[in-house]
Amino acid sequence: MKNIKKAIAECMSDFQAAENGGLNACFVFPEDFIGFQGHFPGNKILPGICQIQCVLNMLEKWGKKRVVLKEVVLAKFLSPVSPLEKVMCACNIINAPDRDITLKAFFNKDGRKIAEVKLRVRFERETNEK
Repeated sequence: MKNIKKAIAECMSDFQAAENGGLNACFVFPEDFIGFQGHFPGNKILPGICQIQCVLNMLEKWGKKRVVLKEVVLAKFLSPVSPLEKVMCACNIINAPDRDITLKAFFNKDGRKIAEVKLRVRFERETNEK
């Protein structure tokens, strides 16, 4: 999992933390991205778990702490992501009553919503990322 996490981080650009607490980033996955291996031969499609990892990577970059996924509350994947397509992700925290944080993230491609996830996560320890 560490390899795919690092590979996804390398695909992220234009990361921004908005004043309202939202996070935004762009992702472009190259033809040789590890997540495309075997999903599916002859028709590369980004696995949904990679989109969830995009959100976790954004949170770690923002919070400078390791994030642990506690629960996938909702996952809707409406349109596939192919190699070299530019995907935008917008993430907003909707609830943080204790150590666990609930957030919603939307993925867009060409101005169209292609996925929506609602996750429950927890920040653990500090990372070495800058």
